[in-house]
Amino acid sequence: MSDLPRKAVTRTAKLAALPLGFAGRATWGLGKRIGGKSAEIVARELQQRTAEQLFRVLGELKGGAMKFGQALSVFESALPEEIAGPYRAALTKLQEAAPPMPTRTVHGVLAERLGPQWRELFLEFEDKPAAAASIGQVHRAVWHDGREVAVKVQYPGAGEALLSDLTQLSRFARLLGPLIPGMDIKPLITELRDRVSEELDYGLEAEAQRAHAEEFADDPDVVVPAVVHQSEQVLVTEWMDGIPLSEVIADGTEEQRDRAGQLLARFLFSGPARTGLLHADPHPGNFRLLPGPAGEDGDEAGAAASWRLGVLDFGTVDRLPGGLPETIGTCLRMTLAGEAEPVYALLCAEGFVKKSIALDPDAVLEYLLPIIEPARAEEFVFTRGWMRAQAARIADPRSPAHQLGKQLNLPPSYLLIHRVTLSTIGVLCQLGATVRLRDELARWLPGFAAEEPDEA
Repeated sequence: MSDLPRKAVTRTAKLAALPLGFAGRATWGLGKRIGGKSAEIVARELQQRTAEQLFRVLGELKGGAMKFGQALSVFESALPEEIAGPYRAALTKLQEAAPPMPTRTVHGVLAERLGPQWRELFLEFEDKPAAAASIGQVHRAVWHDGREVAVKVQYPGAGEALLSDLTQLSRFARLLGPLIPGMDIKPLITELRDRVSEELDYGLEAEAQRAHAEEFADDPDVVVPAVVHQSEQVLVTEWMDGIPLSEVIADGTEEQRDRAGQLLARFLFSGPARTGLLHADPHPGNFRLLPGPAGEDGDEAGAAASWRLGVLDFGTVDRLPGGLPETIGTCLRMTLAGEAEPVYALLCAEGFVKKSIALDPDAVLEYLLPIIEPARAEEFVFTRGWMRAQAARIADPRSPAHQLGKQLNLPPSYLLIHRVTLSTIGVLCQLGATVRLRDELARWLPGFAAEEPDEA
């Protein structure tokens, strides 16, 4: 790849080829079946080819196309296993890597934003990128004071590409819908589009990262790299090693998976309470598992308990000055207590049920209880099977849950919180982690711990 494709006509043509490719492979598959191949074998070949094309196109285009792919990848847990396999390998690649932009382009951006003598700011600078994301790529370097740093360089034309991609993707959102049963793709694309200007602003990102780095500076569980330097299109932060969460998902031990899951849940709920900000891009590429000191006797159990969670990329945040809304904790607590009428009244008051619609409070409670099952148990095992069961229950047009879900409304102020929570649950299911979620909710979620039903 020579450069980030920026011309709208080029990007539109590549994205338009995705649904055409899906249709073409379906025709090819029908021919194979007529030719004698079993439906199962043909289906697997079709899925593999579709996954490969999806990664190739979204990865090459970067921009909004890749961002959509990353957002989609955390929901692969909801797919039936026979479909999830081929997509999993392709989509999860988007969490850690993408084709890099040319060295000359990187140097051009650095010269423009840091000055012609930009190399004097670094003792070392690696031209080969260490990671590539949706709007920029990261290079490892050594700052002039000797600190190892990560240098994030924004792709030229990234803003134009983001808007163009997400506009085009929204046009065939329905064709992509079947990838994730029970999820409406179009609002996801709309919400991503609404966040474009914020994510392109490295000044806002630096501000959010500094707030987290200061708050978690002495935290035993969460590590956030400090910001070293920031200018338009360039962000320099301290380098952070560790095991990418995608590797923990693929090959991690049970102890690593459980510890990563617990800390991910802790960060999700503690971040807004401590900083007034919600990290809103929770795909595995943005997290690392960092080893902590061994136990007192050097035992493995002590070492496992001391793993820390490294958090990267604060380009997308939700600003919540008072932390997560107390309504969420209160509603969750009352739902667990089986208080159908108060829960329904609160949902109506907050706009989750439109005034023109009347629902049965007991039916609403029955709809919610399976979804919030992880908050009921002392500890809960998040699995792909559980995620698939929830998705299937809501996606099946014949089920009461599907019919009721269609009548519920998601107020705009809760949209990003809802997506981040769902995405985090998707990652927990990818990890297969056993998590004491109730402990984190009781400590960090406003309204949840008050009047505990177990103590009534």
